[in-house]
Amino acid sequence: MLLQQTPVITNSKYISRDLSWMKFNYRVLDQAKKSNRTIFERLKFLAITSSNLDEFFMIRVGSLYNYIDYGKERVDYSGLREIPFRKTLLNEVQDFCKDQVAYYGKELKPLFSENGFVIAGIEDLFEEEKEKVISYFKKLVFPMLTPMVYDNYHSFPILMNKILIFGVITRNKESASDQRKLSFVQIPQNLPRFFEIERDEKIIFIPIEEIIRWQIHKLFRNVDILSVNLFRITRNGDFSLEESDDMEAQFIDEIKRKLKTRRTARVVRVEVEPKYSQWMMKLLTERWEIDESNIFVNDNLIDYTSLWQIINHKRFKDKLPTLAAPVKPISFGKEVDEDLFEYLKFHDVLLHHPYNNVRPVIDLIERAAEDPDVLSIKITIYRLAKESRITNALLKAAENGKHVSVLFEVKARFDEENNIKEAQRLQKAGCFVIYGVSNYKTHTKLMMIVRKEDNEKVTRYVHMSSGNYNEETAKFYTDLGLLTTNEVYAHDINEFFNVITGHSVHSEYKYLITAPGNMRKKLIELINQEAENAKNGLPSGIVIKINSLQDNETIDALYLASQAGVSIKLIVRGMCCLRPGVEGVSENIFVKSIVGNFLEHSRIYYFHNAGDSKVYGGSADMMVRSFERRIESLFLIADPLLKQQTISILDYSLKDNVNSYVLLNDGTYVNQATEGEEPFNVHEEFYKVTKEIVLKAKLF
Repeated sequence: MLLQQTPVITNSKYISRDLSWMKFNYRVLDQAKKSNRTIFERLKFLAITSSNLDEFFMIRVGSLYNYIDYGKERVDYSGLREIPFRKTLLNEVQDFCKDQVAYYGKELKPLFSENGFVIAGIEDLFEEEKEKVISYFKKLVFPMLTPMVYDNYHSFPILMNKILIFGVITRNKESASDQRKLSFVQIPQNLPRFFEIERDEKIIFIPIEEIIRWQIHKLFRNVDILSVNLFRITRNGDFSLEESDDMEAQFIDEIKRKLKTRRTARVVRVEVEPKYSQWMMKLLTERWEIDESNIFVNDNLIDYTSLWQIINHKRFKDKLPTLAAPVKPISFGKEVDEDLFEYLKFHDVLLHHPYNNVRPVIDLIERAAEDPDVLSIKITIYRLAKESRITNALLKAAENGKHVSVLFEVKARFDEENNIKEAQRLQKAGCFVIYGVSNYKTHTKLMMIVRKEDNEKVTRYVHMSSGNYNEETAKFYTDLGLLTTNEVYAHDINEFFNVITGHSVHSEYKYLITAPGNMRKKLIELINQEAENAKNGLPSGIVIKINSLQDNETIDALYLASQAGVSIKLIVRGMCCLRPGVEGVSENIFVKSIVGNFLEHSRIYYFHNAGDSKVYGGSADMMVRSFERRIESLFLIADPLLKQQTISILDYSLKDNVNSYVLLNDGTYVNQATEGEEPFNVHEEFYKVTKEIVLKAKLF
């Protein structure tokens, strides 16, 4: 089935990054359309599409406006300049939002009542229920509301990002003139979106905006209320060099200096209910320098992220599928439960989350914090759980006199506040905390524990991963982690920590590929070697599983390898700028995306290498930002069993036909499943993997 999306006709050999991302959000919306899911699962995916769009407007559309507002030239991968591309992109988003809104209203909302709840208006309430609502409004809501008028005597108020706002148009009853005034009422974001009333076996959810709309006359006494308009704005988010691919660092700094003189970032989107006041919208669009392309009409419920209040309601906690119990890692032996430190001296362990529990990593850090023989712990942190066991273990380690070094990335998008708070806690406890490195974002996931053994020998216990040190997201993100005491890894990672925490220039690593530096170069060399093997009649093949593919230099290398006869299979969850299946360019390249119950987050790179395959895992996608603006690492998987296990992960991912979508060369996606084919759901099958299955896995 072709997803409802419009291909963009272009002669470019690349697919637009932003248009490709929109196709990804269609795949997420497609999860909400699956009738075999409960209504709560379907609402969950709808809410995710909404939060995805918020971030997209704040970061990607915001970045585009940086070029437009400051007169900087930009040519998209589609070949369009910044102004025509803005129109193309916003038209694509308009189509998506119309699909999103229509599906919610026509297909999902009618299912609410039979599932034990409704979203109701005031007119749907009984008299005694209305009394409860009035009491709630008087006691809690009304005291928090502040009408802000805008006229010749009052400056335009600061309207907040991503909150619901009423634009209220009024006129004096006794005035002889017909002069209208516009006031704004912002709905407090610290109040629940829905007021809840229990009615028999159902829960009635009344949107707070409908309560305020019903009682808004109490804010505007002795004037005529001509119009009440609900809307929500999205502003340009904090941008960085990462998001503006071809901007110079100096220009980014210039924009930042200019923005400091502005009290708020520019508006890039207005969501509004139908039949809004044209007079009000003309005033707003002129002030914010936007047009009808930026206005998104929603006749149902503005901001679907508010549905989490219903999805996570205690009444419906049994309506969401329970997570399956994690299974034992393939590489674990019976003796591992007794002493992981001892086991790792002789065995490497590969963890595939969430199918394998993240607990061995947490347990290792917690035990290291208490173990008198542990001398030091070094770790990089990008995102943490809110009540992090990792932080608590590191605090305990510092209290116990161990040397603790933590490289915190305080610029991890939307986790900045939590990371700064946790970093300060660690610093106060005596940990050596590094707040990022220069202009680079630290995205690599590494840990090293140094332990003195009985024979006075020092052993370095190393963990490398594609995922964050976050025990909560590890339950529903698929990631790869390697635990080892192999001295080659330990030496490489020790050197890498010295580079990123001190003033040291890295030498050649044996098992690591790092960025910034030589990651792009190394990957292109590996791709080119497959092309040479194919030209020389040797076996060849490439399989890569990543989140995003955008770097044109590596895309060009893949095109050339395809033309040399190399079979290339790419599993790219999100945006993909490579155009597969183009005659004479990429006919040997197959691209698919997996979107389902788990968020595919692992990065794996496989190169056939004429039978002596090279397989890497790690934190990096094939993006300009990963190669040039982030501290990243990929680690070679050297152990034969673990290498074969990683190959089996790729094999299963390619076999999946339940959560998979195949990319066509026009940029659209189709469901991979074919009629009559046995379903193969990778998010279920990984719980059943055995060592025998792993050993039989084959990619070419």
